[in-house]
Amino acid sequence: MKYYLIAGEASGDLHGANLIKALKETDPNANFRFWGGDLMQAQAGTPVKHYRDLAFMGFAEVLMNLRTILKNIAFCKEDITSYKPDVIIFIDYPGFNMRIAKWAKEQGFKTQYYISPQLWAWKENRIKSIKQSIDEMYVILPFEKKFYEEKHNFPVHFVGHPLIDAIGNQTLINEKKFRKEHQLSDKPIIALLPGSRKQEITKMLEVMLSITPNFPDYQFIIAGAPSQEEAFYEAFLKKNRVKLVMNKTYDILSLAHAALVTSGTATLETALFKVPEVVCYKGNFISYHIAKRVIKLDFISLVNLIMEQEVVTELIQDKFNKKNLKKELTKILEEQHRKKIFENYYVLEQKLGGRGASLKTAQLIYKSIT
Repeated sequence: MKYYLIAGEASGDLHGANLIKALKETDPNANFRFWGGDLMQAQAGTPVKHYRDLAFMGFAEVLMNLRTILKNIAFCKEDITSYKPDVIIFIDYPGFNMRIAKWAKEQGFKTQYYISPQLWAWKENRIKSIKQSIDEMYVILPFEKKFYEEKHNFPVHFVGHPLIDAIGNQTLINEKKFRKEHQLSDKPIIALLPGSRKQEITKMLEVMLSITPNFPDYQFIIAGAPSQEEAFYEAFLKKNRVKLVMNKTYDILSLAHAALVTSGTATLETALFKVPEVVCYKGNFISYHIAKRVIKLDFISLVNLIMEQEVVTELIQDKFNKKNLKKELTKILEEQHRKKIFENYYVLEQKLGGRGASLKTAQLIYKSIT
C-alpha cells in the first residue's frame, strides 16, 4: 500500500516516525511519501518538505507568512495527485492538514487523522469539517473519545498515547559516559526545554536563564531542538554559564532532577520521565490576547488537562517572569512537594492507557484500506 503522511511539527515527526515503523511491520509492501522531519526520514527516506520550513506559530506569524503557506498547500495537492496514495494520514498540524483533507476527500482519497486537532480547546466548529473530510480518527487522549462520541456523535478510536512507547523504548544511557562526553559536572541537572521554534526559544530562554545564578548547586542544560542549528544557541551560551546538548532531549530528561518546560508536548514527555517541572509560556502579544479570547481551557499543559487539576505549575505570559520562576523552581526542588508530583505522575500514566499506540493505529489503518 502507498501511504502519504503529513506532519508539520517536531512532535508530529516523532509520532509519524513510530507510526511508519509500525506500518512497515503491519504491511510488508508499504511505501511512503511524507512531510516531516529527521525521525521520519530515518524510517522512510527524504521528506517532501521538512517541518522546519512549515512551522509558523501564532495568529500574527501565520498572517505574515500567508503567501508561503498557500504555496505549500498548492504544492502538497499537486504532490498527492502525482503520488496517488491509498490513504492520506494527517498528523496533528490542523491549520494546514484540514485544508488538504477537505480537498483530498473531494478528490476521492481515503483520509485518516492520527492525533486529533485540539477542537476541545478552540475552533470546536471544525467538527463539521472533520465529519465531512475525515474517514477515520485516532485519538490519543482519554477525554477526546468522550468529546467526539458523546458530544458530537462522531465515532473515533482511542489508541492510547504514543509517547508511552517512545519513552519506554528509550535505551538506558550510561550517566557517567554522558556527563563526560558533554563536559558536565556531577551536580544535579535542571533541564531547560525552551521549545522548537526560533521565536519561542528566544522569548523563553531569556527568562529561564535569568535565574540560573540563583541555583549554584545545580547545573542547567539547554535541550537543543532538532529543528535548530547549534550556532543559533551560541548567543545564549556566551552570556550564561550553561551547557547546550543538541538532539538529546530524552537523554537529558532521563537524568534531570527538575525541568523548566515550554508549553506543548514536552510537558507530557517530561512528566512521563517522572521529572518535576514548571510549565512556561510567553507568546507574541497580539497572538496571545487573541488566543486568550477564543481558547476556553482551565490549563494549557497536557499534564493538567488530562488530570483535570493543577499537577504542575503554569507560568503564562506576564506571570512568566524571573521572580515567579525562581519561586516555583525552588518549590519543585523541595522533597515533600516532589513526592506529591510523583504520585500524580503515576495516576497520569494510568489514564493514558498502556503501550502499543503506534502499532494499534497502524493495524487499524491497514485493516480499513484492505
